[in-house]
Amino acid sequence: MKVELALVNKAVHFEATAPSSDIKVQIDGSPEIGGESLGSRPMELILMALGSCGSLDLLIILRKQKQVIDYFAVNMDGKRTDKTPSVFTDIHMEFVLKGEIEIAKAERAAELAVKKYCSVYDMLAAGGVNITYSISLNQD
Repeated sequence: MKVELALVNKAVHFEATAPSSDIKVQIDGSPEIGGESLGSRPMELILMALGSCGSLDLLIILRKQKQVIDYFAVNMDGKRTDKTPSVFTDIHMEFVLKGEIEIAKAERAAELAVKKYCSVYDMLAAGGVNITYSISLNQD
């Protein structure tokens, strides 16, 4: 797997691309280091990677179980240390689902998706990050 990261301005705005797609991801630093809010920050991308990794498999599992998903989102909340480097200590994932979904199937699918199939989870957990998740089903 390869990606390219190229600086696109005189500050700290980068554009990342991967040979597997033509998608460009905008990355920028915080204003404290010269960032201009032109892209996601690197640590936000870590949360996005974890959320999308768990979500992909969760959706695949539920669809195979013939669950009807009308709405899906995942809210990510990460806590970081106060020292440098400011790494994640705790991350909570809230899977928000609406539709004709059995809660037991959603809970089992989430467990498999996050703890068994998600490579990002394994890397972060191996580094000592406490990762939890919950499911909100058919809430308004």
